[in-house]
Amino acid sequence: MNAEFFEALELLEKERNVSADYLLEKIKNAIVIAVKRDYGDSENIHVDIDPEKQTFKVYITKEVVEEVEDPLTQISLEQAQELRSRAKIGGTVEIPLKTKDFGRIAAQTAKHVIRQGIREAERSKLCEELQSKKGELITAQVLRIDQKKGAAVMEIGNSEALLPKSERVPNEELHEGDKVKVYVVDVAVTDRGPKIMISRTHSGLVKRLFETEVPEIFDGTVLIKGISRDAGSRTKIAVCSTDENVDPRGACIGPRGARVAHIVEELGGEKIDIVLWHEEPEKYIAEALSPANVLKVEILDAETRACRVTVPDHQLSLAIGNKGQNARLAARLTGYKIDIRPESGYYGEDEEETEPVLETDKGAEVEIIE
Repeated sequence: MNAEFFEALELLEKERNVSADYLLEKIKNAIVIAVKRDYGDSENIHVDIDPEKQTFKVYITKEVVEEVEDPLTQISLEQAQELRSRAKIGGTVEIPLKTKDFGRIAAQTAKHVIRQGIREAERSKLCEELQSKKGELITAQVLRIDQKKGAAVMEIGNSEALLPKSERVPNEELHEGDKVKVYVVDVAVTDRGPKIMISRTHSGLVKRLFETEVPEIFDGTVLIKGISRDAGSRTKIAVCSTDENVDPRGACIGPRGARVAHIVEELGGEKIDIVLWHEEPEKYIAEALSPANVLKVEILDAETRACRVTVPDHQLSLAIGNKGQNARLAARLTGYKIDIRPESGYYGEDEEETEPVLETDKGAEVEIIE
């Protein structure tokens, strides 16, 4: 009986990946609850389990008295000496119990608590594993698509996670069975177990993809200083090098553009601008507005982080971008409000149209993902 118990325990540990010590503690508690149902006070109920010797002992202790007032905790000298010949008044004796003595209902209670303990252990283990993935890039498989809500249910290991419509890349088609990379934003502990929050739009996804593709980023030679992203459309990423002999932009692009091409493919064709980070804000802002050529950058107010940028007349639309996207991403990346003006001072033939192009009230949405 004992051998079978410990073999089952070892099997549970291997199959469920749950610590045997944790299971033993839960089993002890379950047995105490089961015995308490029939024998009352839990303080005198003892469970000794020794996995090494494969011994399993359940017993209650009772005080030896002349006159028994509480049969649950006390025993007469005559009865005590039947169990232990040297028993004396004032001492205690151990009364071994057999599993069948617990009663059918008590045994069911024990089974329920053991099962519950195993579920809790599995949940705790799973939560630990998933929390270690927070801020990481993982591969998930599409299980099903909610056509009404636009959400996708993803399989991550032995768990499921919901990829909401808001965290899906616009116009990206996902089908059941597809395997895609997702960014783990957070892992929350709930009564029903860990809840994984994943994203395909988070800037962290781009950062982790670059770390995977670019060895110089992974080893710290090239640093990512900021990322601003319009998921599914365009991303700007600012990089610098800790080694003057390493070109950070070239490292990210890779031989014949292979490295950045792999990332663009993973992101479904999303355009990526790799810009050089500079300590001087004027140079950084000019870089951030690429592919437009910038003639001049003036810092208007360092405290409010406002600047004016002058570009060639024919590059005004390029600097602003489609629906203001280029200027907006540059503002987010640098943290500056950007006022873009053409070299001539005019936007067209109508001289009344002299209002500056001001992109975003606050360009402080730059994201540095640790």
